[in-house]
Amino acid sequence: MSFYDKLKFDANGLIPAIVQEQKTGRVVMMAWMNRASLEKTLETGKTHFWSRSRQKFWMKGEESGHTQTVKDLAFDCDGDTLLIQVEQVGAACHEGYQSCFFRSVTGPAADFKITEPQLETPEQIYGKKK
Repeated sequence: MSFYDKLKFDANGLIPAIVQEQKTGRVVMMAWMNRASLEKTLETGKTHFWSRSRQKFWMKGEESGHTQTVKDLAFDCDGDTLLIQVEQVGAACHEGYQSCFFRSVTGPAADFKITEPQLETPEQIYGKKK
């Protein structure tokens, strides 16, 4: 039996993937995968995802150069979530932070604070938008 048979993709054929930096244990991002992006990830050793907003298959770092090399890929007991441990090169966040989770809520008023330095601006990563 293939591990694909154990996975529970949603009605759109997607499954959430939590991406964690293997060395530090820090969760750097969450993205969606379909079977094709999961197969490409396993084939290449680089993370590939499905963009719901752009309706497009993409490889992490294809524009920014901030790639993720897969070190381990696991799935939870229910088969409805993936955990991908990676070696992260550069910022994982498209806003230039190491992690997409760079903001923390600070109290009942729902204030928040930025909890890590920005490594690069989006303009530095992607260039100026025309």
